[in-house]
Parts: sequence; structure tokens; C-alpha cells
Amino acid sequence: MTLTNQSHSKGSSAESDVAPVVTQLREVYAGDRTRKADWRKAQIEGIERFLDEREQEIAAALAADLGRSEMEAWLADVALVKAEATYARKRLRWWMRRRPQPLPLNQLPAVGWVQYEPRGVVLVIGAWNYPVYLTLVPLVAALAAGNVVIVKPSEGAPATSALLAHWLPRYVDPDAVVVVEGDAQVTQELLSQGPDKVLFTGGTEIGRKILARAAPDLTPVLLELGGKSPVVVAADAEMDVVARRVAWAKLFNSGQTCLAPDYVLAERSIHEQLVRRIIDTLTQFRADQQGQGLQIVNERQFDRLAASLADTSGRIVFGGGSNRDALTIEPTVITDPDPDDAVMQEEIFGPILPVLAVDSIDEAITFVNARPKPLAAYYFTSSRTVATKLVNAISSGGAVVNHVTVHAMVPQLPFGGVGDSGMGAYHGKWGFEAFSHRKSVLVKPFKPDLKFVYPPYSARSVKIMRRLF
Repeated sequence: MTLTNQSHSKGSSAESDVAPVVTQLREVYAGDRTRKADWRKAQIEGIERFLDEREQEIAAALAADLGRSEMEAWLADVALVKAEATYARKRLRWWMRRRPQPLPLNQLPAVGWVQYEPRGVVLVIGAWNYPVYLTLVPLVAALAAGNVVIVKPSEGAPATSALLAHWLPRYVDPDAVVVVEGDAQVTQELLSQGPDKVLFTGGTEIGRKILARAAPDLTPVLLELGGKSPVVVAADAEMDVVARRVAWAKLFNSGQTCLAPDYVLAERSIHEQLVRRIIDTLTQFRADQQGQGLQIVNERQFDRLAASLADTSGRIVFGGGSNRDALTIEPTVITDPDPDDAVMQEEIFGPILPVLAVDSIDEAITFVNARPKPLAAYYFTSSRTVATKLVNAISSGGAVVNHVTVHAMVPQLPFGGVGDSGMGAYHGKWGFEAFSHRKSVLVKPFKPDLKFVYPPYSARSVKIMRRLF
């Protein structure tokens, strides 16, 4: 296990139990400095400086871990984190203010309010597919709320994990933010210390294990999981726009995105046309990369994707090639696979796109609702009535009409799942609240002190209280 704190600021590592780390953080938190607005603001400013000054190192680490281009590294793991941090920094003092609440007449005279207090020791467990974004956006929220934080980067992105361990303590308070590197066993050891809040980003099955491990200590857990996010395309949609937006999101990060369009349900009258447009768009987008596959993170993920291609009953109408030595898979379009195929049963998390025909929007709604609730759902239609029907009829963590994935770029909107796709939400003020405890406070004067509310109760006092309460 690699610990990064003030005593390891030069990137050295030491094998150590995690218990002293948590103890140290609890002592720092007890010292009260993290509750001050200036301290919180300084930490967020430090993250902004880290992104500005270390952008090249971040891009290099992401290229090493994921084969990600410099442009994609900037957009997904630098620009979006910077936007989230800037948004939080500018609004921090407003978020921290107590919120006066109206009181019922039977409690007057009194004043009441809600105030936000930090949770304490927060554990942020990052993910490998966006190892900066999915680690630092939760960190921004946790620090804005005034917590001390253990950052556990994903071991699936080792270069980025090492980058965060080396550089992050130089930009934030190293006594209050500790980076702990390691595998799943280290995560379990951290959970066993009973942190005051945990955020985990990853797969549904691992999310269940995280929740089970946190249960003995009643540790609240925010789970950002995956799921098969559907795209429903009505016959009145603009096909060229649909094709561009779906293809763009499916190619980004080789499709290794929890919000990526997982499959498409298109009304039968436009199914073939949409498939052609998607194929044409994929060809145009990769005109300078013909014959090249997209990078998959590791052998395990590659083998899973290759097996799902080999076993599909659908027709592969584009792509389908793979290279295990290079760990690459071509962007692939499959038409009308059986709903029991692996590509339709498990989250794809790769550059494979099934496109199925449905006879109506109602059939699409039934199809999606018969499966676990997705992290997001995407609807393409020119009809406001149809869009409203889809948004209201299908339960999902989030929904986007006439685009895909972009709701996660908006700090003003909560980001989170439902059911198998997660619990809880964050981003913007929602993140500040997720890592805070909303404490209700009621203040009453000593007088008046009405005697009839105390026993013994006479018939008259009972009559009065029944009217008051």
C-alpha cells in the first residue's frame, strides 16, 4: 500500500496499516480547521492549480493507462473537473450559510434553521475509466463540505494513480487529504476503519460488496454504478444528429464510459436508415484511423468483449475485428441481437453498439422497464409529447432528450443512479449536500413556559393541547 501525505511528498512509499492514517485524519478533523470557508476554498483552488500546472503529466498518464488522446484527456479529465471546481469555489460561502425555516404556530416563539456540517472522514474510491474526473470531482465536493479525505485511486489505472499520489498532496492540505494506493484488499481495510462517508464509482457487483462491507459500521455510502443505458429513437428524430451524437459518445474512451449509450431501440420504420447513418458516421469520425481498433484497458476486459462478439446471435454489420496482442477492438455495430445475448444482458463498456428495431415507443418503454434501472436514458424525438412520455415512463438515474451523456457535464444537475445503477447523487451543490450532514436546529426562549403541557394533564389541558398540536 502506498500512502501519500506530508511525510511522503516526494513520492516515496511505505507499507503500513491504514488505521494510523484514519487516526491522523480524525485528529486533523477534530482540530476544526476544515470547517472554515477559507480553508475549503484554498483546497479547491489547489485542485484548480493542479489541473492547470500538471495538464501534460495528466495527459501522459491517461495515455499510458488508457491510450487516451490528449484532446480526450483534456475534455473529460481536466476541463470537466476544472469546471466543477470553479463552480463550487464561487458558490461555497452561499452553500455554507444556514437556512432559516418557517415554524408552526404551536412552536412559537422560537427560531429554526438547517445548517450543514461536515461528515468527518470521507473515503473516495475512484474508477479506472476516468481516473482523474471520477476521483477529483468527488474530492471537490467532499472538501467543499469541510471533510478530511482519503483518496483511493483505482489500481486499474496505475500511471494515473501514481500521478495523483505524487502531485496531489503538493496542491492541497497534505494532513487533511491522504492518497492511498493499492488493490481491493486495501479498499477493504479502509472500509473496515469505519469512515464517516464513502463514495464508490464502479460496477454494480463491486458496489454490492462495498455496501455490504460498510454495513456493520452503518457507514453511509454513495454508489455511482453502471447499467445498460438505452437510446430510444422515434421515427420523427433527425437521423444525422442521432448518428453523430450516439457515435461520438460510443467512441469516446473506447466506449468505456458508465454513461455511454449501451444499446439503441429504433422504431422499425427508420431502423435500417439509422444503422446506415451510424455506420457512415463512425467511418467519417475515424477516417484517419482506418483498420485500427480502439484500446481496451486490460486483458480481462478485452476477453469479455471479444467473447460477447463471438457469441452474439445478432448480425455484425460494421467492425467486429479484434487484436488481443494490442488489446484493441474495432468499433462494432450489431443489429437485432437476441435479448438473451451477453451484449444485451451485461453492461458492454466497450465500442460495441447493438441496434434493435421496435414496433412502437410503447414497446421500447416496456423493453427498458423489464430490465434493471439504467444510470441514464437517452431519447431522440421531435415531439415534446413523446419526449415527456419517455422521461416519465422510464425510471433511470438521469435522462437526456436529443443528446447523450452531456447531463453529467452540468454542475447544476445532480448526477447519480437508481436501483442497480446506484444510490445517492452529487455534482455542484448536490455534492456539497451529499458530503454534509443537514442538522436541524431549534432555539426557544425560557419564557413563556406554559404549564398545561406538563403532567399531570387535566381535561382542560388535554383539550387545549389537542387544539394546538
